[in-house]
Amino acid sequence: MMTNQFSLDGKVALVTGASYGIGFAIASAFAKAGAGIVFNDRSEEALNKGLASYKEAGIEAKAYVCDVTDEEQVQTMVARIEKEVGIIDILVNNAGIIKRIPMHEMSAAEFRQVIDIDLNGPFIVSKAVIPGMIKQGHGKIINICSMMSELGRETVSAYAAAKGGLKMLTRNICSEYGGHNIQCNGIGPGYIATPQTAPLRERQADGSRHPFDSFIIAKTPAARWGTPEDLQGPAVFLASDASNFVNGHILYVDGGILAYIGKQP
Repeated sequence: MMTNQFSLDGKVALVTGASYGIGFAIASAFAKAGAGIVFNDRSEEALNKGLASYKEAGIEAKAYVCDVTDEEQVQTMVARIEKEVGIIDILVNNAGIIKRIPMHEMSAAEFRQVIDIDLNGPFIVSKAVIPGMIKQGHGKIINICSMMSELGRETVSAYAAAKGGLKMLTRNICSEYGGHNIQCNGIGPGYIATPQTAPLRERQADGSRHPFDSFIIAKTPAARWGTPEDLQGPAVFLASDASNFVNGHILYVDGGILAYIGKQP
């Protein structure tokens, strides 16, 4: 049956930073498709909050405290997962941050922090799981990219630089490991309604939309923000056998923003 191509039965999926938001939505979709879920976060507190959310959703998940920018911690976590759960079949590099600071006001340390988490982190975690994927003869790596992999915007120089780099890391993992039956693709979310983007949707004192909220609605053919659930189907596709000949691709889930020049003023 065609639906069997989308099954994740028996697969082990590691979704980084999946205590809430996009990562949680993707991990939840994987669980419904049959995968065993593993996630990490940097603190015990965030981990416990995440585990409570999975339990509430009826999902069994295993969690580890791990900083994705620390290679030793990542290698230790992956070794533990392989021992306690199984070899990782699916990796989603979801952990990330954004700092909205004009470039001329941003310190080099702030720039490096964004690059470290959003670009070096996916390199470090992918590097750790690839040997297991090679050993078992298959694997799926999904990098959470962004429209900022293609576009620039005020105040997000570090984020755009990191996500542009992540797009090319995605293509290079495809190029380097496609012969081992490892598919590496990216998902480029549009503007998604999450806690991270909540400040951009806050109503003004007079009850009107935030100017950026109005801008996004006007710029998106779908005329709305996306939801974390909008990313679930694309993620399951890229994690499943249905995408076995899809490699090095960035799937933009953006309501049409990248296709649209925008309304005439």
